Amino acid sequence: MQVLWEIRKGFVHDLLAKMPEPKPAYNTVSTIIRILEQKGFVSHKAYGRTHEYFPLISKKEYTRTHFQNFMTNYFDNSYKSLASFFTREERLSRADMEDIRRMMEEALEKEHTKGGTP
Repeated sequence: MQVLWEIRKGFVHDLLAKMPEPKPAYNTVSTIIRILEQKGFVSHKAYGRTHEYFPLISKKEYTRTHFQNFMTNYFDNSYKSLASFFTREERLSRADMEDIRRMMEEALEKEHTKGGTP
C-alpha cells in the first residue's frame, strides 16, 4: 500500500520498481495486490490481461482503521494503557515525552475553548 499511495496508480512492474532490494517476486506482489483488492483497499483498470492498480482508501483512512484494531486487540481501547506502555517499555526520550505533553496540553486547551470537557 505504501508504494501504491506513493505512485497513485500503477502496474505490478511499477510497484516492483519502487520496492527496495531484495525485491519480492513478481507473483508475490501480484498476489498481495489481489488480496488488497479483495479486501476493498485497491481496485484496477483492465487493459486486456494487464491491470493498472490504484488505492481506494487513503493512507489516513487505512491508518485510522488499523490503529483502532491495534488499540482494541492490544490495549483494550485504553489510550492510557498505550501511553503507559510507551513510557515504560520503549524508553521514550525526555524530548519525546515533552513533545507529547505539549501536544496533549494544546489539545486540552483547544477542547476547553470549544466548551468541551477537558
